[in-house]
Order: sequence, then structure tokens, then C-alpha cells
Amino acid sequence: MQTMKLNNGILIPAIGYGTWQTPDGDAVTNGIKAAVDYGYRHVDTAAAYENEEGVGKGILESGIAREELFVTSKVWNSERGYDTTLAAFEKSLKRLKFDYLDLYLIHWPASANRFENWEQINLDTWKAMTELYKAGKIKAIGVSNFKPHHLKALMETEVKPMVNQIEFHPGMLELQQETLDYCKENDIIVEGWSPLGTGRMLNNPVLIEIAEKVNRSVAQVCIRWCIQHGVLPLPKSVTPTRIKQNLQVFDFELDEDDMGRIDALDNFGYSGSDPDTVRF
Repeated sequence: MQTMKLNNGILIPAIGYGTWQTPDGDAVTNGIKAAVDYGYRHVDTAAAYENEEGVGKGILESGIAREELFVTSKVWNSERGYDTTLAAFEKSLKRLKFDYLDLYLIHWPASANRFENWEQINLDTWKAMTELYKAGKIKAIGVSNFKPHHLKALMETEVKPMVNQIEFHPGMLELQQETLDYCKENDIIVEGWSPLGTGRMLNNPVLIEIAEKVNRSVAQVCIRWCIQHGVLPLPKSVTPTRIKQNLQVFDFELDEDDMGRIDALDNFGYSGSDPDTVRF
């Protein structure tokens, strides 16, 4: 497994197993066990996914040592703020049956469309996470779905964000380019959620043509495209063959022409969840 280095020196496996939309119970537990068996060492979950218990169970039953895995969770919007973030973190640990997390993220930024004091809410949340980080309960801290104007205040604090997890898949490059550039300039690793556009990528004729050319699946092409843009992808599947296939992306490259064709795709798979307009 290849790794990337966070700005605090911690190594993070360069592809993660995503669990968004995977229900708690056997589905996520068995998915985790299969992923670990195939070589994943990075698992992404969140309180809002309501599957942390199943994720923790899968990791326990996988037989791998906890310290060999990089596990992420996130504080949900209703629990942003200082005291509520501290409490939310402890609830996540309890559900996972862990005594620490490798990475903890603010799931979505508080934004001006809902809060006059949105920046202070984000700072209060960050203060709690910084304290947990300094106490050794989290190895790295970061954010999710933050645009540069959301990140600005956090960049002026004692501990800068190490990760920003954003929606990223073919068709999204233009929309996310400003965020990608800002994060690169500020040494923040970008993770990509929904690199397959929750399946919407799989029937695109350009991606199908490129996949046939390189003798790979469309999913592998999408994941590889993310990697070649310096983005850490978090593909999700509960099908063992696809879980395995999604990891087999480090032994080929997309050439400049194919990358350019994918870069130029219109926005056809966007979830529509803009951090500045969401109502949750």
C-alpha cells in the first residue's frame, strides 16, 4: 500500500475504504473484513453514517492489529461546537470500541447561509479537536467539504488542518479546482469522497472507452484519475470482487491524453451538495 504524508509527518494509506451509504450490521462488517483481507489499511466512516459499530466490529473480527489500520470518523453538523464536539468524539470511540482515532474531521462547515456566527462555530469545533489531538486521542485532524473561505480562519490557529475531504470524481475538476489549489498551497491532503459518483460514472461513454483502452474497469479509471490529481480516493463497495478491484490501481497510469479527456468532462455526476447552500 502506497502512502501520503500529512503535514504533521503522519503517513496515511493512499486509498481508503469508504463506508458512506453502507448500512450498519453485516453489510459494513463483512465489507470491512473483505477490504482488510484484500489489503486496505485505511477505513473511512462518520457518526452520520450510523455504521460506526459495524465498522468497529469488522475491524475487530478482521484479526488485524488496530495500530496497522488508519481509521477516520467525523463530527456531524448538529454536534459542532466545543463541548458538543468533545462529547461526539467520545460517542464515536465508544461505538467503534477504540481508544483513539487516526483522523477526525469536521464533516461539513458551518456556513453563512445558516449561521451569522458560522466562522466562530467552526473555530469552536476546531478548538475541541485540537485539544483531543494534543492529548493524543487523535493522530491527525482535518475537515470535510470545506472551501477556501471556510478554511481561512482555521489556517490561523495553532494546529492547521491536515486533510480536507471533498466530493471528487470525473466531471468535478473545474468545480473543485480552487479548493484543490488552496489545499496544495497550504500542505493539506485532499481526500475524494464518492470517486465513482455513487455509480453515476460507470455508464459514461468517454470513461468506458478509456477503460477499454487500458484494459481496466471504469471504476479503476476513476480512482486512478483521482490519484494522478494528487487526491486520495475513498471508493465504496460491498461486493468483494469490486472491493478488491478498486484497490488494484497502482500498477498502471493514465496517459496525458486520457487525463485531459477526463478533465474536460462536463459535470454529470455532482451530488448537488454545496457547502454554502446545504440545509443540514
